[in-house]
Amino acid sequence: MYKPTFNKRRVLKFTHFTRKGYALFACLGRVVVIGTLSVATLQHATAAGISIETEKVTTDSTLNQRLVELEEVSVTGTRAPLTERQQARMVTVLSRQDIQAAPVQSVNDLLKQLVGVDVRQRGPIGAQTDMSIRGSNYEQIAILLNGINIGDPQTGHNAFDFPVDISDIERIEVLEGPAGRVYGTSSLLGAINIVTKNGNPSRKTSPLNFRLEGGSYGYLNIGARIEAPFSQSLSASYTRSDGYSRNKDGRLNADYEGWKAFYEGSHTNTLMRVRWHAGLSHKDFGSNTFYGAKWDNQFEHVFKTFTALYAENTRGAFHVRPAIYWNHTQDRFELFRGEPDKYPFNYHRTNVYGMSINSWFDWWGGRTAIGAEMRNEELVSSNLGEPLDNPKHIHGTDRKYEYGLNRSNVSITLEHNILLERFTLSAGLTAVHNNWADIDLKVYPGIDMSYWLTDYLKAYASYNTSLRMPSVTELYYSVGGHKADKHLKPEEVSAWEAGLEHHSNGITAKWSIFYNRHKNLIDWIRHTDEGEDAPWQSVNFGQINNIGTEASIALQLNQLLPTQTVMRTLSVAYCYQHQNQNKEENIQSRYALEYLRHKLTCHLGLNIVRNVTFDAHYRWQDRTGTYTNTDGTVVNYASYGVLDARLTWQQPYYNIYVEGNNLLDKEYVDYGCVPQPGIWVIGGINIKL
Repeated sequence: MYKPTFNKRRVLKFTHFTRKGYALFACLGRVVVIGTLSVATLQHATAAGISIETEKVTTDSTLNQRLVELEEVSVTGTRAPLTERQQARMVTVLSRQDIQAAPVQSVNDLLKQLVGVDVRQRGPIGAQTDMSIRGSNYEQIAILLNGINIGDPQTGHNAFDFPVDISDIERIEVLEGPAGRVYGTSSLLGAINIVTKNGNPSRKTSPLNFRLEGGSYGYLNIGARIEAPFSQSLSASYTRSDGYSRNKDGRLNADYEGWKAFYEGSHTNTLMRVRWHAGLSHKDFGSNTFYGAKWDNQFEHVFKTFTALYAENTRGAFHVRPAIYWNHTQDRFELFRGEPDKYPFNYHRTNVYGMSINSWFDWWGGRTAIGAEMRNEELVSSNLGEPLDNPKHIHGTDRKYEYGLNRSNVSITLEHNILLERFTLSAGLTAVHNNWADIDLKVYPGIDMSYWLTDYLKAYASYNTSLRMPSVTELYYSVGGHKADKHLKPEEVSAWEAGLEHHSNGITAKWSIFYNRHKNLIDWIRHTDEGEDAPWQSVNFGQINNIGTEASIALQLNQLLPTQTVMRTLSVAYCYQHQNQNKEENIQSRYALEYLRHKLTCHLGLNIVRNVTFDAHYRWQDRTGTYTNTDGTVVNYASYGVLDARLTWQQPYYNIYVEGNNLLDKEYVDYGCVPQPGIWVIGGINIKL
């Protein structure tokens, strides 16, 4: 039976940490670090790293192994490394086992299973997805790869364009609520950190993996991953689809083609561990009515590169984690696909440079962490930003980037952690200055507490604050029926949360209640009483309050009912939210007021026969708000339920599987008038050598 282990003395005693965190050190300035991705763990330059406990544990219970693993691996709910059991925040972890069993083709689809995450998908297989947490919008969460912030300052629509294939991922961590002192100021209401397989140096993986998939709508996916000597790995994948819809002229307008490549490596000696990564992501996709119901032949091209280098000392009581990174994006949007003479294409090029240093040390009073980050965001564009003194040539065209924006953000964080016998306290603050906002240095505090009421039940509470700078699109996008306000104020939030967690043999249950108080919330709105041609305007709302609750229970049926071998797992989760805002009549919101009031998720895992497993996922959700359909009518979002399933035959060196998405063939939309596909079936084989 699983029981948490507590210290015997009421003094700080840290025994569950090894020197295996990963930090980000980012380079401000025009430095291109052709680093390479080490599958670092959950560490951000401004975040706590991942530690892998080396304590030997012997157990035959799958559930106990899972619980021990959660205790051993540090998650980034704080800046200093703490294990998941010690965290006083709501941190949800999707393990490698969860990922392998899910009937999904992208990380976007995988995150739909989390009840606190709102995944608004405009196209399948990761074409474009807006991700939000607890009633936020897609601009208000931080997206990280091995702790490196890969957020896009141009627009959050492209934030999930990252170079790793789903087969590269070791686990995904979702931190719900403000995470400013952990991941920086872009994480207004949460963060999603994707950790690749080398994040666990002791993990044994097959030297070579190859995957081939095919299915509905001309879907094809080919991917391979190789483990090279000297702690290096390389992966690449190619994906395409004809799409599931056509425009009024009968041409495909939801087609997709893209490829990814990802390299990572590491070096460890007696003094330090150094890790690096480099990745490429290329996507071309038909964006049918993504940005307006009147245009059904839109198209978008996005190309991104990511590099990072980060390190940590392996000796000494004072831990230092420096990191540097560079993210580059090129984006081309076509309102009329392939017809620049009809409407000029929009071109954007973004470079983000950053450096940070994070440190922590233990002393008689606890564990203290100190960190600092500098991040510079530079964008040149055909239509976004201030006029450039020296326009820059757009490669492959006879046009120039005539507008742009350059802004820098500096943050300093201080945090202190106390671990007593059953009590954890983590408190800290982040001081922020951004040269664009022209604001004085502002301080955002936070405090998290947890207490084990029994050996199986933990109570926790927290108060955290954060802010977010407007994206460049929110500030300057004034074309195509949009009118932006370059004087938008930064968003701010104060968030309270309390909850309970229960862990015992075969049962994991969680409950939480949260309250978010927004100030200067940014959204695009339009006045419907001005007609269907009324422009969308970026504005600061006054104040919006959001209250909600989450509850979940996961049963390991093979532990609770050991006499049977068919039923493996069963889980159910539900989230309810309500916003209290003074909404004017005849106002249509594009994001802020279109939140999920209800979301229900269920998962059933079965062992059909020897080596054959079946996993089914169902989600039901009900969204508030309205959208304008193709004939100009304003309609309410309708609730819907979607069933996905996967059947897998597993062998030591290969597995064969069949997946079905939207098996009920439900007609629904996640965003606006962009219909989602009906039944989508694929089959595949994964070979491990």
